[in-house]
Amino acid sequence: MHSPVLAIRRTPLVAVYGTLKRGLRNHHWLQDAEYLGRDTLTHITLYDLGHCPGAKQEPSRGIEVEVYRVNASGLAALDRLEDYRVRAPSRGTYDRSVHATTFGPAWLYLYNPGVAGRPAIRQGGWPAN
Repeated sequence: MHSPVLAIRRTPLVAVYGTLKRGLRNHHWLQDAEYLGRDTLTHITLYDLGHCPGAKQEPSRGIEVEVYRVNASGLAALDRLEDYRVRAPSRGTYDRSVHATTFGPAWLYLYNPGVAGRPAIRQGGWPAN
């Protein structure tokens, strides 16, 4: 349970893997963030939810993410977009947890609901490539 202010004290970085990436429909939510670069994470797998991907903490052959430096208000906005609930993270659509990247520890949103029957993306990125 981390409010955006406390979360930013822990790490000001966020790793994104879906519609928040450059050139995709929700990237404007990161307009005030500093782009640090790309990384590949082998401890998450993406699931195709149709309109967006959802990540689960599962081994993969490498999922492409973009890493950004955000402030507390930027992280709060992302929390709203991703339906992260500070007081009950498991009840939101996404939970937020810290994951290692080449730029340092970064927040990453993991999809809470089940993914049975959804196609897995175990290598590459979103959209599937």
